[in-house]
Amino acid sequence: MKRYRGIRLVIFDLDGTLVDAYPAITQSFNHAMRSLGYKAEAPAVIRRAVGWGDENLLRPFLAKKDLRKALLLYRRHHRRALLNDSALFKGALKLLVYLKDRGYKLAVASNRPSRFSLILIRHLGLDSYFDYVLCADRLKRGKPSPQILRRIMKRFSIIPLQTLYVGDMVIDAQAGRRAGVNTVIVTTGSSSKEDILEERPSAVVTDIRQLSKML
Repeated sequence: MKRYRGIRLVIFDLDGTLVDAYPAITQSFNHAMRSLGYKAEAPAVIRRAVGWGDENLLRPFLAKKDLRKALLLYRRHHRRALLNDSALFKGALKLLVYLKDRGYKLAVASNRPSRFSLILIRHLGLDSYFDYVLCADRLKRGKPSPQILRRIMKRFSIIPLQTLYVGDMVIDAQAGRRAGVNTVIVTTGSSSKEDILEERPSAVVTDIRQLSKML
C-alpha cells in the first residue's frame, strides 16, 4: 500500500467520503419532487446525481420554473432529515482521531452548502477535529475546480506536496489533480470505481480506514 511522506494537511470531502447522508438526501429530494407533482426517483438515481451541490442535484429532474421552489422545499426538509438519517462511515471517527493525535491539520472541502455541511459536522460531533471547513457556496467555482483546495492550502501556508486530499467522486479526483495534490479516492460515494480509475488519482481505496496505513 502506498505511503505518503511529508504530509502536513489532510483535506476531506464530506458526503460519500466521511459521511453517509444518502438516505437524508433521498428523502429530501423526493419530498421536494412529490410536493411539486413530480415522480419520486430511486435512491440509485439520486445517488449518481449527488456531489455538485443541491441546486445542481435538483435541476435535471424538473422544469426550470420550478427549481427555486424545489430548492426551498428541499432545504427546509433537509435541515431535519440530516439529523435523523446521516451517519459517519465505519472507522471515520477513529481515523480523524488518529490523524489529529499525530498533528495533521484537517480540513473539509465540500460542494454541499455551508449551512448543511456545518449541521452535519456539529450533529456528528466533528467540530473539534477540523481546523477549517470551506464549501463551494463561498467561492466562485466548486469542484472540480481546484479553487477550493488552493484556498485551504493558502490559509495554512502549506504547499501541494505537503497536502493530501481524500474524496469519493470523479470530480474530487479532477480537483485534486488540478490542484497538484496527492489524491486518494474512496469508493463509498456516487462515482463508480471504473470512472474513478479513468481519472488516475494517486490511490483508490474501498474503505476510509485504509488511510491510516498510508500516513
